[in-house]
Amino acid sequence: MAITGKQVRQLRSMANNLKPTVIVGKEGVTANILKQVNEGLEAHELIKVSVLCETGSQAAEAGREIADQAEAELVQVIGKRVVLYRETSRDDIEKIQLVK
Repeated sequence: MAITGKQVRQLRSMANNLKPTVIVGKEGVTANILKQVNEGLEAHELIKVSVLCETGSQAAEAGREIADQAEAELVQVIGKRVVLYRETSRDDIEKIQLVK
């Protein structure tokens, strides 16, 4: 699922006030990190991930890797923060209504 520019802007504005729910440590992207990301995406659809690394380019690489493995959309990378979106399959939570 590819998201449009308008949808990216909408998700970026929604993520502005979010606190990181997952922290990627020195070990990088592990199975436990992916489990936390998948659980967060299923519960909230939009999450922010903090990457503990030396440079922002390492954060971008980690963000792309997480997005690929979690089948999520990489919305934004700013510094050491990554924003991810994936529509949930759960019916018991309110879903994000993306603009068309």
